[in-house]
Amino acid sequence: MIKEKEITIYDIASKLNISIATVSRALKDDPVVNKKTRKKVFQAAEEMSYRSNHFARNLRSQKTQTIGVIVPKLNSHFMSSVIAGIESVANAKEYNLIISQSSESVVQEIASAKTMFNSRVDGLLVSLAYDTDDLSHFEIFRKKNIPVIFFDRVMTDERYTNIVIENKKVAYEATAHLIEQGCKKIVHITAIPKQNVYKERLAGYQQALEQYQIKFDKKNVIFGNLSQEAGEEAAALIMKMKPLPDGAFVANDNCAVGCMLALKHAGIQIPKDIAFVGFNNDPVSKVIEPNLSTINYPGYEMGQTAANNLIGHLNGTSSIETTNTIILRSEFIIRESSLKKKTG
Repeated sequence: MIKEKEITIYDIASKLNISIATVSRALKDDPVVNKKTRKKVFQAAEEMSYRSNHFARNLRSQKTQTIGVIVPKLNSHFMSSVIAGIESVANAKEYNLIISQSSESVVQEIASAKTMFNSRVDGLLVSLAYDTDDLSHFEIFRKKNIPVIFFDRVMTDERYTNIVIENKKVAYEATAHLIEQGCKKIVHITAIPKQNVYKERLAGYQQALEQYQIKFDKKNVIFGNLSQEAGEEAAALIMKMKPLPDGAFVANDNCAVGCMLALKHAGIQIPKDIAFVGFNNDPVSKVIEPNLSTINYPGYEMGQTAANNLIGHLNGTSSIETTNTIILRSEFIIRESSLKKKTG
């Protein structure tokens, strides 16, 4: 099959018997070209199936109008909310997105970073994988003055901007709430604390125990990958504990729901026997019975904030060096799953 010749502005100029410069300006809707001529050019371009060569234009401007996004996984409500927030800003400001997932692997994250660099993204937004322990693979961007902003899972590094919530503070509030409901043996179900979010949630849990003079016992911290299946596995461990815990603070809602379902299946009543608090305010938190107390994590707002900061820097309206950490507000939502003491 013979490939059809690509129509260029030279072909349009020849057809209309006008200069190439006039066609170029008309296609950009430049008011220098009178309205009648612009209309003729647009009409001819449509009839001839002309496609604007964005690639060539971007090469001239040294910009691709593309932002790279690397996330740990795409199949989470929180991450899809963040991406929707990024996309809303990027679309409004005429930027395209290249989205990649690390699948919770630093090896894949490094490969994704190289792909983004070779794709000549103008800037990069990243949430780190579980096992990432340094930021050296993002050094190539810094050397080329390509801005990188980290969100949610971040590392402390004054060269980069981080966008986070106060994980320790809300974890403290969640655990303190369980204690105030009468819980004395509270398990914390979480991921291995390599990343800031899990370190800080564990620290908030420990701080609340200390504040209320409850001894911290590392046997009450259950590690897993925070999937619904990991919640079921945590439930099996909980049922072997003597005495049975009377409270659980879980580092995400999906895992909390998996654990609650398994415990309910075993005849354990929630919150009467074990009170539960999750994290993220996923839709599943309002489907499970009883409804799950949780932390509202503003994913959409986090995405918008990340994109606005990055594009502001790219357009020269803000400096990425002026702010090292942006902290977004989060909110503790109390529902039936944690209310041992009935109110009202």
